[in-house]
Amino acid sequence: MDLFDYSPITERPPISWPGGARVAVYIGLNVEHFLIDRASTSIWPGTADLVPDALNHGWRDYGARVGIWRTMRSLDRHCIRASVLLNSAVAEHYPQIIAAGLERDWAWLAHGRTNSILQAGMTLDEERAFLTDVVETITAATGRRPQGWMGPGLTETFNTPSLLAELGLGYVLDWTNDDQPYALKVPGMLSVPYSVELNDLLVFGKGFTGPEFLQLVKDQYEQLSADSEHSGRVMALALHPFVIGQPFRHKYLDQALEYLASRPDVWLTTSDEIAGHYRESSTRTAGRPCG
Repeated sequence: MDLFDYSPITERPPISWPGGARVAVYIGLNVEHFLIDRASTSIWPGTADLVPDALNHGWRDYGARVGIWRTMRSLDRHCIRASVLLNSAVAEHYPQIIAAGLERDWAWLAHGRTNSILQAGMTLDEERAFLTDVVETITAATGRRPQGWMGPGLTETFNTPSLLAELGLGYVLDWTNDDQPYALKVPGMLSVPYSVELNDLLVFGKGFTGPEFLQLVKDQYEQLSADSEHSGRVMALALHPFVIGQPFRHKYLDQALEYLASRPDVWLTTSDEIAGHYRESSTRTAGRPCG
């Protein structure tokens, strides 16, 4: 089953971002809940199958208890609204995080119920019920219906985009195969760029240091800015508070955000606004008469 068409980036109508910006930058902030009796993302595989797994669960839990608040200060310092990839269980377990995000007008994307449960392998009816519960829980907690989705572990079924469209969502982040938004074959659904490369979980998991992370951010921006001479690009910076929120990494995130905020051709925005602008400009282009 094909979810999207092949489209070389060299053969598309140009994208223009607001204010003449060349690179639309958003911060994908993963705000997650993990079950204490289920294996999930781990820093040390040696204990990952134990119940309870104090080592790995504690590492993950640091994000909600400490790391998110440290990361939040850097976002505030540079006046950046996060695009929050939100497990719906966060609303129950960490309501203070929801309250802090509402004060900051964060954009809220649905990110499953917890990052310990994937919807891979669900039947159509099971997934419909699962996604409905996730979306309705986030809507009730934040006062707004999420516009975007990213699956826990970037997982989907072939039914996910159409089920999300039924629920009123308009884009997904799971397909990390482009530097620009593009339309899926499901009517009304877009793919918006996300990154598994410029992603703290993967970067630091491969042994990169804080200064190297900062250089990666600069290199990513510089190349995308050069690429965008005739058509805008998207730069996603994926963050996990239990990774980037560690004390010895914090200053390098702050320096990276300061660098991005100082670039004159950057539109510091949210994934919601990127999807909305792309959808609106694509509609105008499609409706423009020839000649």
